[in-house]
Amino acid sequence: MKRLAITVLAVFISTVTFSQGLDLGIKAGVNFANITDASGLDNRTGFVFGAFVGAKLGDKLGIQGDLLYSQQGAEADPTDVDLNYVNVPVVIKYFVTENLHIHAGPQFGFVVDDNIGRVFANIAEAESFDLSGVVGAGIDFPFGIRVDGRYNFGLSDVIKGTQSNVNVESGKNSVVTLSVGYSFL
Repeated sequence: MKRLAITVLAVFISTVTFSQGLDLGIKAGVNFANITDASGLDNRTGFVFGAFVGAKLGDKLGIQGDLLYSQQGAEADPTDVDLNYVNVPVVIKYFVTENLHIHAGPQFGFVVDDNIGRVFANIAEAESFDLSGVVGAGIDFPFGIRVDGRYNFGLSDVIKGTQSNVNVESGKNSVVTLSVGYSFL
């Protein structure tokens, strides 16, 4: 999986380097996250922030990659399930109008901090890699202001049991992200 992420990133960088309409900026926003297929969990609200780089590939198509720190997981009683990632989504954008676009693509997530061992009394741990799909829409305003909304749906489980005789509920990430960004170019 890490080789796949590196390959996708290399293709993205080479595409951006040779295309016109380079786009570079920062973004921040809020996540409404949960873990699917697990019972007794509620949405966790967290933040997301990072940088993006993209390029227009024509009048209607573009590509964008982000490097984001993202608070995900879920709220549970008596303690929350915290999963904090460095996410690298790479999306293809289709411009419906000059300023309005829809986008979709894969997201590669790497856990940087979690509390799964404490929540599940050291019988489970967080998976170190998370593969998700991304769909969303965005608006590019004048003066470099960007607003977008995304839904990230997990394709891989986020929790694994560490003892073979224990069945730990698992699930996939489910995250709605609303963000505001600023493009320098």
